[in-house]
Amino acid sequence: MADTLLLEIGIALTGIAIAGAIANRIYLSVIPAYIITGILIGPNEPSSIAGLSLTLVDHREFIDVVAELGIVFLLFFLGLEFSVSQLLSDRRRIATIGSVDFLTNFSLGIGLGIAFGYSLLETFFLAGIVYISSSAVISKSLIESGWVANPESGPILGTLVFEDILIAIYLAVLSAIAVGEGTLIDAALTIGVAFVFLGGLTLVAWYGSGIVERIFSVDSDELFLLRILGVTTLIAGFALSLGLSEAVAAFFVGTAFSETDHLERIEAVVAPARDFFAAVFFFAIGLTTEITLLTDLVWLLLVAVLVTTVGKLVSGSLSGRIYRLDRLRSMRVGVGLVPRGEFSLVIAALATSVGTGALGGEIPAFAVGYVLIMSIVGTILIQNADRISQEVVAYSRMVSD
Repeated sequence: MADTLLLEIGIALTGIAIAGAIANRIYLSVIPAYIITGILIGPNEPSSIAGLSLTLVDHREFIDVVAELGIVFLLFFLGLEFSVSQLLSDRRRIATIGSVDFLTNFSLGIGLGIAFGYSLLETFFLAGIVYISSSAVISKSLIESGWVANPESGPILGTLVFEDILIAIYLAVLSAIAVGEGTLIDAALTIGVAFVFLGGLTLVAWYGSGIVERIFSVDSDELFLLRILGVTTLIAGFALSLGLSEAVAAFFVGTAFSETDHLERIEAVVAPARDFFAAVFFFAIGLTTEITLLTDLVWLLLVAVLVTTVGKLVSGSLSGRIYRLDRLRSMRVGVGLVPRGEFSLVIAALATSVGTGALGGEIPAFAVGYVLIMSIVGTILIQNADRISQEVVAYSRMVSD
């Protein structure tokens, strides 16, 4: 068993490395390349071509854990770009743009569910899947494209923080209703505990920068790396056990380092580990994708991709204007929020646990196909954001004139 698992891990990492090299050679984002690699060599159909088995990676326990670390450290690095004081001073605008994003895109999901004849509960699952953007995919894309230092990163990251906090509430309530895991009062208590923990993280990040500075002041890069990885993973895991997004927790851990002198060292020492974990995360998405299940969902997928892409472009552009960005940068905010990913898959897993009606197969299959398409579409849009934004802005001005 151990030798088979080690062999499969080696195949997975080699496949990821080859995919990344090909993507760089043809000047494409590595994210779709990693996902497609997971599809090609993973356990799901199609599993063979002309009698030749394509299933090279089957055991996923190790990959699942490393993929989780990918989400954690992508958001940790985004937190480095913000201070808690900056987030708190911007809380009204974050609440406003988060509300615009939610009302626009969750409502579109409700409309999709009604249009395709799903029940009320199934519709609420579908709406959650298409509403929430992918913190992991977007943060990786922002780092790749160099947008983190641009003004449009403010509303993008503000929206992601709002979404990640809101999804914790959404999942707690939906679990209580759909799965019967406790009452709504239990869900409220879970949410309360999670927010007390989040408040504690905020206070540490705000007042504890001096303590953080001293604790992580060590000469050895090895010990520095281990401390960063250990503390961040511990806090993210504890947050997850409380029902709070591990991504949100990791983000606030990152903010605790934002006002210390460790930033450059973190970029030099920890960034390679982040990139490794992130690559495995995107590969793991491909491992969960069985594209043969999507043949009966083609119309739902096509309509959902079109409608929800436009929805994010609209809500993101409005958010950019709230931040007083010009039309071009506001459109880039919308483009930056298009990718969907990890949280949509979490909602799909919850639907699978219900196991009745469309929740037992159709909606989880849709979620996987939707995440695959939107992660690829989103990263391509971000990669070509300048040209797309300029054309859209020029067209809107022509229509308004």
